[in-house]
Amino acid sequence: MARVSKQADLMAVAFGLTFPTLMTWLYFVALAGQDSHWQTSAAGVGKVIQFGFPLVWVYLVLREPWRRPVWKRDGIATGALFGLVIAAAMVALYHFGFKPLGWMETASEQIQAKVAGMRLNTAGAYLALSLFYPLCHSFIEEYYWRWFVFRRLHHHQTLTMAVIVSSLGFMAHHVIVLAAFFGWNSPLTYFLSLCVAVGGGVWAWLYARSGSLIGPWISHMLVDAAIFLIGYDVVGPILT
Repeated sequence: MARVSKQADLMAVAFGLTFPTLMTWLYFVALAGQDSHWQTSAAGVGKVIQFGFPLVWVYLVLREPWRRPVWKRDGIATGALFGLVIAAAMVALYHFGFKPLGWMETASEQIQAKVAGMRLNTAGAYLALSLFYPLCHSFIEEYYWRWFVFRRLHHHQTLTMAVIVSSLGFMAHHVIVLAAFFGWNSPLTYFLSLCVAVGGGVWAWLYARSGSLIGPWISHMLVDAAIFLIGYDVVGPILT
């Protein structure tokens, strides 16, 4: 492993913590009124930089040896149980709380407009997106937030501090997305953002406990699947 200063490593982690929020603001807020081509292009370039940076830093700068993933049954079972509980709670809250109380009216309009603006308002496009995010994007996010950000933080901080800081970073870009749908003055923006931080904290703890991304990935995948199940009820009327 190459000798890199603690300051340089922490700067890399700081970049990892803040870059996703900056890119989310760019394509979700700054480019909101632009043609969808600009939004998707910015998002695509941002994702390449975001998810490519950890590999460059860890294997080309730090020169860590390549290790195959560790499979542990305890991590898988715990992750699946947590994911199922949270997914069921999300669906129940939506159908028996948020929707009948009218808390989703403004968000539904914003979500439908966003989906239509991104040209995802066909059944095929929504199905493809709803498969890609739970199956693929959730794993990529676990690799980024738990394997890279949390793990590098844990090299320099206590477990508790690494869990808290990485989870707040994981939450930050979700705040912008939720605010775009619910509004900055809505308590739901901050309640749901806090839920994201708690989920990130559990996944970081599970990764630290098992040494494997499989448990957090399965958990994250189930939560994302619930989001797209709820999303189908929201955008169903505009799908063609």
